[in-house]
Amino acid sequence: MWPDNPLLARLRIEHPVIQAPMAGGPSTPELAAAVSSAGALGFWAGAYVSAEAIRAAVREIRRLTDRPFGVNLFAPEPASPPPTPEERARAVAAVEPFRRELGLAAPEVPPARPRFEDQLEAILEERVPVFSFTFGSLDAATVRRLRERGTLVMGTATTPGEAAELERAGVDAVVAQGAEAGGHRGTFAGPPEGGLLGTAALVPQVVDRVRLPVVAAGGIMDGRGLAAVLCLGASAAQMGTAFLATPESGASQAYKEAVLGPADEDRTALTRAFSGRLARGVRNRFMVEVERAGAILPFPDQNALTQDIRQAAARGSRAEMLSLWAGQAVPLATSRSAREVVEATVTQARKVLRRLS
Repeated sequence: MWPDNPLLARLRIEHPVIQAPMAGGPSTPELAAAVSSAGALGFWAGAYVSAEAIRAAVREIRRLTDRPFGVNLFAPEPASPPPTPEERARAVAAVEPFRRELGLAAPEVPPARPRFEDQLEAILEERVPVFSFTFGSLDAATVRRLRERGTLVMGTATTPGEAAELERAGVDAVVAQGAEAGGHRGTFAGPPEGGLLGTAALVPQVVDRVRLPVVAAGGIMDGRGLAAVLCLGASAAQMGTAFLATPESGASQAYKEAVLGPADEDRTALTRAFSGRLARGVRNRFMVEVERAGAILPFPDQNALTQDIRQAAARGSRAEMLSLWAGQAVPLATSRSAREVVEATVTQARKVLRRLS
């Protein structure tokens, strides 16, 4: 089977593969359930939705599988100063050409994001088997409440220092997010540019820094990547981009086609254009032109400003205006089912590890 791996026993899964939570559409109950049913750990991303929606998704996952699964939220962050009228006007002007192209009216103020406290209560009430969070740490009392409900808690770190802070908070495991990872950077103890360590450099440093199991994330698309991070000391690999184009993924068809596009070099880039927070995605026109304009609001204001643009682009299959979050290894993506992704990853990793031994 696998090298000595207490984390698998604690998670009650067969394989050291975790499907990354992907907020904003790709995560679905069907995807999480399919991955969990294959012996890995499926995740559902609940950061953008209400407590009621979290409860409904958790119950749907339980209807689809009797295996463990996880739910992810964004950790609460200190409120940032609101943008000045001048800053907002410049940011609105930067995205106005796309708004006109899509036939959208002037931007409206979207509904407020759900309160973390309400979302957390749903997690506690539903006794979710595994809970993970990103963009910060939680206080020890909150972590203790989750663990008392039987929930295993994982936090996301992009530096060894962040991993140590999560350990002090009492989490059960640390997700070490390398710079290759798709989606938003989880850095919380400094500017994101300071948390851009590659997975191969980050994982052994975190393994040496904390006494907790470490889950490697970033650029892992198949069994070769899984075997590599296990050799670096990780207890499991978290894979997101590998599941984006699966039938169970909720990514739009335009998103999936972009993920499965030509294997060009340097297909992804880091940007703040869509949300105001540094994130990695497939390079497209919106990303390039808004970055060039240089007028981007901080998160969550930029995210709110571009929300209707992204929604209209998805409806119209306009990939050049979508936030196509994906990691640097996106050319390795396939359209296989979630179960097939897990099985192929596991089979290949075992072959690699046997050859190495």
